[in-house]
Amino acid sequence: MAVENKDVNKTRISKASSEMGCFERYLSLWVALCIVVGIGLGHWFPAVFQTVGQLDVAHINLPVAVLVWLMIIPMLLKIDLRALTGVKQHWRGVTVTLFVNWGVKPFFMALLAWLFIGVLFRAYLPDAQIESYIAGLILLAAAPCTAMVFVWSHLMRGEPHFTLSQVALNDVIMVFAFAPVVGLLLGLSAITVPWDTLLLSVLLYIVVPLLIAALWRRAVLKRHHGRHRLEKLIQRLQPFSLLALLATLVLLFGFQGKQIIENPIVIALLAIPILIQVFFNAGLAYWLNRVVRSPHCVAGPSALIGASNFFELAVATAIALFGFESGAALATVVGVLIEVPVMLLAVRFVNRSQAWYERAPGVIPHDQCCPKFS
Repeated sequence: MAVENKDVNKTRISKASSEMGCFERYLSLWVALCIVVGIGLGHWFPAVFQTVGQLDVAHINLPVAVLVWLMIIPMLLKIDLRALTGVKQHWRGVTVTLFVNWGVKPFFMALLAWLFIGVLFRAYLPDAQIESYIAGLILLAAAPCTAMVFVWSHLMRGEPHFTLSQVALNDVIMVFAFAPVVGLLLGLSAITVPWDTLLLSVLLYIVVPLLIAALWRRAVLKRHHGRHRLEKLIQRLQPFSLLALLATLVLLFGFQGKQIIENPIVIALLAIPILIQVFFNAGLAYWLNRVVRSPHCVAGPSALIGASNFFELAVATAIALFGFESGAALATVVGVLIEVPVMLLAVRFVNRSQAWYERAPGVIPHDQCCPKFS
């Protein structure tokens, strides 16, 4: 049974990579196209975007909520929450990832945001948006990635049981920790936190889609040839996830177009603390896994889970808390723009440094403890 489950997990990650690989690899290109389309539509049809922006309940924009569900539910269908039982096998890697995700990354990003946006770059940014930019960067760092991790893990021959269990564990923790961590850091940044909106965002963007995906997955697997049906379902839903993400970006850039045209330097300045935190957290997680002697096939996914972000949740929450035209929404969109090429660079580094990693005393070689991918 253990061998069968391992083969199933390998197949799932392999299929996720083949179905999403082209999109993931060229996400920056799609985002660039969305910038052009969004700015153009926002310029020619401003009334349409204003109408869409007003469709909200308790400051939660309904079109965005629907689009976020379409984005993440197909990804969450790939996650077996029972994989949490696999946490014990790779407890060292899990501990390192949790420490980086929840004990380092949000707080380090808050420090970087305050230092770069609030101090060093303050004179070059719109003063009225400084706090909003800081809030957006904090939101981006407070949510660990849940979907694209499967692709990164496949590209570095990561251990599938660890990847699944870590993603499932992060999803469960996000349900309880995302709102308190964000609220704490936004409060420390002297930004008023609308707790009702923040908690409602967690409910809508984490709890509800996670429950929908888990129940849907369970119902499909109970049917005849359930595993095959699930893979087919995920494959059919994937285009909707892509279209929902692109539609969300068009909406965002439709509202942000004026700021981008008038202040192009803002994009570059916001990217600097994001890049620093990605490389720092990936390097920290990778090094700590080497210290505690995790195998390389665990250290690689751990490093990238520790560095990447659940940008769908960050973008949606930024819109809910601060609005479409806010600096927070723009900051989270910049995270989308640079994440994929940066994470691919991190994948390349992890793969090329395998020999160095395994020279550490006590580290078991990759091929002796982790599955081989064809």
